[in-house]
Amino acid sequence: MSGKPGLSWKARRRWSLVLLLVGLPVYIVAAVWGVAQLERPSLWAEFAIYVTLGLLWALPFRFVFRGVGRGDPEAGDRN
Repeated sequence: MSGKPGLSWKARRRWSLVLLLVGLPVYIVAAVWGVAQLERPSLWAEFAIYVTLGLLWALPFRFVFRGVGRGDPEAGDRN
């Protein structure tokens, strides 16, 4: 361990997979359902709502996704 608080790289990688495969589809369904409950906005307003919701879902999980695409920093230089 590197002594940093928080999740290890492996744990962040697993959680990011769970969030993308389970959490994101659930969020999409909830967002579409929520917007459908409103009176139909104009095309551009609806587009802006979906873009905003599309960006907002990831904000609470930034720490999970940070550095996951890179190699394991704790593995060292294994070739």
